[in-house]
Amino acid sequence: MGFNRNEGATMGLTDFIRSQFIEIIEWNDDSRDTLSFRWPDDDKEIKNGAQLIVRESQAVQFVYLGQYGDLFGPGKHDLNTENIPVLSRLKGWKYGFESPFKADVYYVTTRVFTGNKWGTSNPVMMRDQDFGIVRVRAFGTYDFRIVEPAKFLKEVAGTDNHFRLDEFADVMRSRLVSTFSEAIATAKVPVLDVATRYSELGEALLPVLNPVLKAKYGIEMTSFVVENVSVPPEVEAAIDKRSSMAAVGNLNDFVKFQMAQGMAAGGTNVGGVGAEMAVGFAIAKEMMNQTGGVLAQGTPAAAPAVPVAAPAAGLPQLMSPADAAVALGVSEADVLASLDAGDLKGKKIGSQWRITRAALDDFLK
Repeated sequence: MGFNRNEGATMGLTDFIRSQFIEIIEWNDDSRDTLSFRWPDDDKEIKNGAQLIVRESQAVQFVYLGQYGDLFGPGKHDLNTENIPVLSRLKGWKYGFESPFKADVYYVTTRVFTGNKWGTSNPVMMRDQDFGIVRVRAFGTYDFRIVEPAKFLKEVAGTDNHFRLDEFADVMRSRLVSTFSEAIATAKVPVLDVATRYSELGEALLPVLNPVLKAKYGIEMTSFVVENVSVPPEVEAAIDKRSSMAAVGNLNDFVKFQMAQGMAAGGTNVGGVGAEMAVGFAIAKEMMNQTGGVLAQGTPAAAPAVPVAAPAAGLPQLMSPADAAVALGVSEADVLASLDAGDLKGKKIGSQWRITRAALDDFLK
C-alpha cells in the first residue's frame, strides 16, 4: 500500500492546527494555600466545544479583555454559546461562534481556609459609654472563604497568576483591622465586655463584619475569634475592681471585714479605733454643729430645740452617713447601702439619714 504525500502533509497540518487549540481545561491543586490560579494557556486559543472540568471546592471565572464573564461551578462543562452567554455578549457573537477564542481562565478555591491570624499593629480608638475614648489592642484568628470570585479577583488577587494565602495575609492585614475597628464601633460593645467576653464578642461581630467583607472583597468569615484584648491600665483597674466586688458578695459582710481589719491594725477595742479617728470625728462634730445651727434658724420660735447629746470617747452621739463612713473607714456609698438594706439602723429625715452611736455599736457586734 503506497503512502500519499499529500495526505501525509494534510494530516500533519491538521495535527499542528489542532495542537494550537485548547480542547480540555482542567487544574488539579495539590497545595493547601492557593486562593486563585490563572490557567496557563501558552497563548493558545480555546476551541469551540472545549471541555472545562471544575472540581469540588473550585470555581472558574472567565475574563475577556479585562471584563469579567461567565462563572462556572463544580462539574464538567462544554464551552459553547449556550454555556457562556456572558462571554458571548462581551465578545459580540450575535449568532454563536464557530471559531476558537481567547480568554483568561482563573481557578478560584472556594473551600474554607482556617486558622488565619489577625491583629492590630497600633491601638484602635473606640468610644465607650463608661470610659469615653479608649485605646484597644486585639488579636486572634479567623476562618474565611471566597464567595464572590469576580470581586475577589478584582479587589484582592488582581492579575496575579498564582495568588497564595501568605500574599492574602499581607494584602488584607490592614484592611481587616480597619473593618474590625468599624465593626466594634458599630456594635457598641462596652470595653469591659470586650476585655472579658472574647467568645461572645467574636460571634457578635460576625454579622457586622461579613456584609462589609463580602461587599468590598468577595469573602466571608465563617469564624472570627478574639483571643486577647489589651486595654489601658486604668481600664484594667476598673475591671479588677468589678471582679473584686463580685467576689466579695454581701456588702454588709465586706464592711464588717474592713472594720475588723482596721481594728486589728489600730487596736483591739473600739476605744482604740475612736482614738485613731479623732481628727475625723472632730470634723464630723463641726459639721453637725453647723447643721444644727441651720435647723435652729429654720425652726419656729415656739418649737423646742432638739438637744444633741455630748460625744463620748471621741464619737458623736448623732452622726450623718459621712460621719459613719469616717468612723467605719469605708465610703459613704457603702454606709448608705447598709442603711437602705436595713443592716445599719438609722433615722431618715426628709432626704437625710441620721445614725446614733448605739446603732453603730450594734452594727459592729
